[in-house]
Amino acid sequence: MASIEQFIESIRKHDITVGIIGLGYVGLPLALEFCEKKHKVTGFDVDASKVEKINSGKSYIKHISQERIGKAVADGLFIATDDFSQIKDMDAILICVPTPLTQYRDPDMTYIVNTAKAIAPYISEGQLVTLESTTYPGTTREVLIPILEQSGLKAGVDFWVSFSPEREDPNNPNFNTATIPKVVGGYTEDCQKAALALYNEIIVKTVAVSSCDVAEATKLLENIFRSVNIAMVNELKMIFHKMDIDVWEVIEAASTKPFGYMPFYPGPGLGGHCIPIDPFYLTWKAKEFGLSTRFIELAGEINTQMPEYVVHRAMEEMNEQGKALKGSKVLIVGLAYKNDVDDTRESPALVLINLLEAKGAIVDYYDPYIPEIPPTREHKHLTGRKSVSMDQAEHYDFAVISTRHKIDDYSVLVEKCPLIIDTRNAIDGHHENVKKA
Repeated sequence: MASIEQFIESIRKHDITVGIIGLGYVGLPLALEFCEKKHKVTGFDVDASKVEKINSGKSYIKHISQERIGKAVADGLFIATDDFSQIKDMDAILICVPTPLTQYRDPDMTYIVNTAKAIAPYISEGQLVTLESTTYPGTTREVLIPILEQSGLKAGVDFWVSFSPEREDPNNPNFNTATIPKVVGGYTEDCQKAALALYNEIIVKTVAVSSCDVAEATKLLENIFRSVNIAMVNELKMIFHKMDIDVWEVIEAASTKPFGYMPFYPGPGLGGHCIPIDPFYLTWKAKEFGLSTRFIELAGEINTQMPEYVVHRAMEEMNEQGKALKGSKVLIVGLAYKNDVDDTRESPALVLINLLEAKGAIVDYYDPYIPEIPPTREHKHLTGRKSVSMDQAEHYDFAVISTRHKIDDYSVLVEKCPLIIDTRNAIDGHHENVKKA
């Protein structure tokens, strides 16, 4: 077995191959960062279409350019495969698989467990295995390591293990994978050294913490902080509406305070791979210690009800016009969970479609980044629906702006649509047909 010093020296000499399991919004940009620092990368994914596209130098994620992938492949630094037996040839293995919730809001460890079982037969001495998937404190120790040790090798002795939570924010103009500081927690001191040496190759700053558990908890704190604060402004939005106060104006005014405050913004609900899901990992784990997580659960309750609030506001405004929601034609403007991405994971726009159709409305959507609704876990019946043109806005009774893409020109919508429910403060100025929600 190579010593920790030999492993670190191999990293410095670029004499390693990095294996990345899961080539999605976390794994793919991570792979490209290693390639751009001249490290060889093998990407592993069970999705054959992703493997094929990578090996053809093509991108399947909007904000990741085809040129980056094509260059990495052409330079002989990046290859993708669905053959997990090649794990034995990797020096470092980074696990970037989904960690969703079950229908009962319990952690779904299926992807982590199946990945660990798939690679355990091929784990070799002197390898580093790092979990990046967001999860509850203790997962690396209690779930990942016991499965990997079925190989007959011992973690921290024969191979190294760490946890380093992903901090991806797709299409953020100010930060990317390489420039976001990365928290790293090792299972042992040598595990920590190995992981830090690897990530220091591509990340501007690494932040060492004392254990895998601390690193796991750090990621949850980051997302719980956001969830709770977003829930607060969502609640304030509902209260201020009753008081005839514009919450967006209040937030803008409060943001002028140079200390003790930071702005959060309301919306039609939470979306994405982190905030709607990750806090409940701690809720589940806390029960093991006989504790409840009241803030987390209350925030989740408020954020989850926001799509219903938007529908209620639409019904109020339609009622003012003497019209019924049942039988009305509705245009959802923006399907992605956040602006300027093609990602629909946990998007509240999908929930809005379901709620409106359940009340008898006829619903279309417009999103320039999502020409067709992809398969999703909870909204399979919407798969394959296609985006319409916003130019046809006059054919709808009302529109709901659920995502604010920077490329969208809402002047056409304001001109043609009789009623607009704006959940994102997308339309500036006073227009009689625009109502905030």
